[in-house]
Amino acid sequence: MAATEHLRAVRVRPDAGRRAAERTRRRRRLTGRAAVDAGLLAFSALYLVPLLWMLLASVDAHADFRLSVPSPTGENFRRILDNDITYRPMLNGLLLCGGGTVLCVVCSVLAAYPLSRYRSRMRRPFLYTVLFSTGLPITAVMIPVYSMFVQVNLIDSMPGTTLFLASAALPFGIWLMKNFMDGVPLVLEEAARIDGAGTLQVLWRIVLPLMWPGVIVVTIFTFIGMWGNFFVPFILLLSPEKLPASVSVFTFLSAHDQTQYGQLSAFSIVYSVPVVMLYLVLARKLGGGFALGGALKG
Repeated sequence: MAATEHLRAVRVRPDAGRRAAERTRRRRRLTGRAAVDAGLLAFSALYLVPLLWMLLASVDAHADFRLSVPSPTGENFRRILDNDITYRPMLNGLLLCGGGTVLCVVCSVLAAYPLSRYRSRMRRPFLYTVLFSTGLPITAVMIPVYSMFVQVNLIDSMPGTTLFLASAALPFGIWLMKNFMDGVPLVLEEAARIDGAGTLQVLWRIVLPLMWPGVIVVTIFTFIGMWGNFFVPFILLLSPEKLPASVSVFTFLSAHDQTQYGQLSAFSIVYSVPVVMLYLVLARKLGGGFALGGALKG
């Protein structure tokens, strides 16, 4: 009987030890997860507090740089909703950034296709050059660019500024588009070529529909980068009636504590609307990913 009890105790102790170790590991996982969640909440607060200040200051009659309960008013929005202050700069920004985004996306697709599909000795050096260009700060080239624009009489030109914005975003667009294009199987292109399709037909009817989410990603990132660009239009555009909203926002800032914080916040909200609308319109197309499964069946 004593031997039987001893064997039972020996069987129970390992089970109890495993359960205790499992509880310890579970507590550690919960503690680590709670610490990670707390850190993420702290970082989220760093982004949400400025946004909350902007929302409250836009409807505050006596807004300043401190976060406070507002004295509700709509006067800030009424003052900025003017042709010279908001409407014309927003239209200029849409023309510059919209045109530059279209040019950048089209050129990125045309440049990324041969880099993704053809093999050449110059392919790797060209890709490294593109990668280096993505990290080149725009401020490092603005002095020679300004000199060149003066010589070719493109200073204070909307089309010239649009071309430069597109060319500045092109290295990033090519690199990102090429990575998306690499995910499209060559088998589909070979099948289309057997049926008599040309290169442009293959690109338009086979490759682009399958990598459409990648095109949308490049479009969104390119437009956002151009929309928030202050330095380029500030240097290349001289006429006040040609300045985009990213530059006209500077008119709300002044020295000696004369900044109109309420109007600045209201303008910032209106200024953010095109980017939010673009994301809401295009982002829903990103959910399906690359529709390659059905294309490869059979």
